[in-house]
Amino acid sequence: MSGLVFRQLFDSTSSTYTYIIGCAVTRLAAIIDPVYEKVSRDVKMVNELDLKLKYAMNTHCHADHVTGTAALRSATGCQTIISKASAAKADLYLNDNDIVKIGNLDLEARSTPGHTDGCMTFILHSHKLCFTGDALMIRACGRTDFQQGDARKLYHSVHGRIFSLSEDYSIYPAHDYQGRTQSSVREEKLYNPRLTKSEDEFVHIMENLGLKYPAKIDVSVPWNMRCGPTEVEDKEILADIAANKPPA
Repeated sequence: MSGLVFRQLFDSTSSTYTYIIGCAVTRLAAIIDPVYEKVSRDVKMVNELDLKLKYAMNTHCHADHVTGTAALRSATGCQTIISKASAAKADLYLNDNDIVKIGNLDLEARSTPGHTDGCMTFILHSHKLCFTGDALMIRACGRTDFQQGDARKLYHSVHGRIFSLSEDYSIYPAHDYQGRTQSSVREEKLYNPRLTKSEDEFVHIMENLGLKYPAKIDVSVPWNMRCGPTEVEDKEILADIAANKPPA
């Protein structure tokens, strides 16, 4: 990938993918969807790649893990970013079609609500990379039964804002639970078992998934609405997260 430094990292507890995107010329970088328990790993990786972290970004306010954005700000001096529609705290807020400049790289922030109101897909058009968060996953999509979820809104977001891209764009989701690392617009248009259906069929599928209450939602959302803990992997905070104890 000429001009780009790119890494995909994984948290096995929450099955979360974290992405580092760096400009190979200026060495400025952004990290997408960092996990609090992995902040030290992420800082080490950024340093080993000889990058300077400019931004720590979230695709949305996550319900399955605590974000590492504020801790990364403490460790590196970066700025934190999330969509304005999320209503979560951050240093900078994004609206639909805003551009995040990372050195010579332009990352488009495209609003793709439906899983939550604040979901955004980040698109690096120069390299045809699409970071879809929980809006579109590999042969799946984010659930729509909590956090302002709306199945019809998600259907239109994916079809209108992601499937409208060229079919050779790569899809990098926030999660995968079967060991898959990436997909493409073409693959998901052909093989996604939910999003290849009609809108009404999709809504019916999403209303009948029968999913369990998210295990970490009660601790994750309160922390993530405030940008996550500022301390880097604090032992007491880690223990509280493990015990599903929300912040005071």
